[in-house]
Amino acid sequence: MGFYGGSSQRAVERPLQEHALCVSMFSFSLCAADTCKHLESGSAAVCLCPSLSRIMLRSCCVYGAGILCVLLLIAGIAMALTQVFQKLIDNTIKEQVVLENGTEAFSVFQNPPPPVYMQFYFFNLTNPAEVLDGDKPFVLQVGPYTYREYRPKEEVKFLDNGTRVEAVSPKTYVFEPNMSRGSEDDIIRTVNIPAVTVMEKTKDRWFESIVSALMKSKGIGVFGTFRVGDLLWGYEDPLLKLIQKFIKMDDHFGLFYKKNGTDDGDYIFFTGKQNYQDFARIDKWNGNSSLNWWSTEGCNRINGTDGASFHPVITKTEKLYIFSSDLCRSIYAQYESDVSVRGVSGFRFVPPSEVFANLTINPDNAGFCVPAGNCLGSGLLNVSTCKEGAPIIMSSPHFYQADDKFVQDVFGMNPNKEEHETVIDVNPLTGMLLRGAKRVQVNVYLHQIQGFSQTGKIRTLVFPVMYLNESVLIDEESAKKLYAVVSEANVIVNIPFIVISVGILLGVIFIVLMCRQQTSPSTEAERQPLLSS
Repeated sequence: MGFYGGSSQRAVERPLQEHALCVSMFSFSLCAADTCKHLESGSAAVCLCPSLSRIMLRSCCVYGAGILCVLLLIAGIAMALTQVFQKLIDNTIKEQVVLENGTEAFSVFQNPPPPVYMQFYFFNLTNPAEVLDGDKPFVLQVGPYTYREYRPKEEVKFLDNGTRVEAVSPKTYVFEPNMSRGSEDDIIRTVNIPAVTVMEKTKDRWFESIVSALMKSKGIGVFGTFRVGDLLWGYEDPLLKLIQKFIKMDDHFGLFYKKNGTDDGDYIFFTGKQNYQDFARIDKWNGNSSLNWWSTEGCNRINGTDGASFHPVITKTEKLYIFSSDLCRSIYAQYESDVSVRGVSGFRFVPPSEVFANLTINPDNAGFCVPAGNCLGSGLLNVSTCKEGAPIIMSSPHFYQADDKFVQDVFGMNPNKEEHETVIDVNPLTGMLLRGAKRVQVNVYLHQIQGFSQTGKIRTLVFPVMYLNESVLIDEESAKKLYAVVSEANVIVNIPFIVISVGILLGVIFIVLMCRQQTSPSTEAERQPLLSS
């Protein structure tokens, strides 16, 4: 019997204009008993579905979820691969981190909020007579003698339409007895640096014997005892005062003489307005764009910032350059590890051993050999050329990363990474310093000088006098502000992954709904044929 055959065709045509025929692509039994109507014509009955719109709506929702899932996954993956939001954040930070009035970056640059502390550790010599007889020196570390350091930028003046800024940075040190082990009146036995300097300057000159006799008459030798405060901030030295007729030298000496309440020169910094990587980078120091102490152009180059701040958007593959007037040179640091400081994420940068390696390891350091070709070994820097001829040798504390020979030459040296390495912890997004520790040791080059019997049978060695630990830790208020900025940036950067997650969730929902639609049990009415006779 045909579906539209005979007299039943006319009976069905009018209802079909008012109702949809319940026929499915997947099954002939979609209509539930309570939603079907039977139209009889003769012996035939037809099952009609008045709620087809609800079924279609459910199907549209299911397939809509599937389509939206695909679109979200494509969009999320595309945004993640192209780093759209990361670039947006980086560009925004680059525009905001500029040295100009009214910016947070300039406020931090002009008045650094975190407290800076300078700790001095001295090496007290216990066997001076034996050293003059040729034995190894035995030293005991004493300290720290801790000072709070204040270093605002003053005399600030913008140049060249705001692309550069001129400033000086006077440093003031205030003794902190509660953070120190000892007082400034403590007595230290160490090298008599003025005496050794005078011997170096007068050797092989016509008045050498006169100076030697003068030293003997005054009982001045290679070693002496000094107050901590005098060694640091200066005192009138009797020998320097006596030899003024032979050598014009300041008659005062101190490791930090004229450095308390004074600045180390005039700086001109780039503001970062033209190039974000130039933020706070030094353009000139004391009117010069390079130094004149070393024998090669690369060694004389003034490169980097003053170490108080760095450019934003720092990567793990780059080098952070720092100019240090104390070291009379520029150095660099490389990425070592990820860190977290007061809840703020950061990168740790440290100077690699190649920075102070000898020319056989790092040929670029050949220019630091003074005089030319006279290299002391890895881990040392002869700065006598920029310290008025004083035989000063710089190194890391306890000769960390230096040739083992220098460690073995002095009893009492115990180098270790945790206490003696210079570290820089910086937030990579903003370039803000989270934590830092500049650790430098001051040594004196000692050897026998033929015209001065005061040197006795002393070995040729690098004698450690003291080392400093200049440290800074971001304050809690600044850390909270920075944490909020970094957290907001992280949310924006992770938008593509949020979109991908939503897409995956919709995909799971789509699969579940499809499975339920395919496997839903049929009712008794649904199992009835569409046509019955």
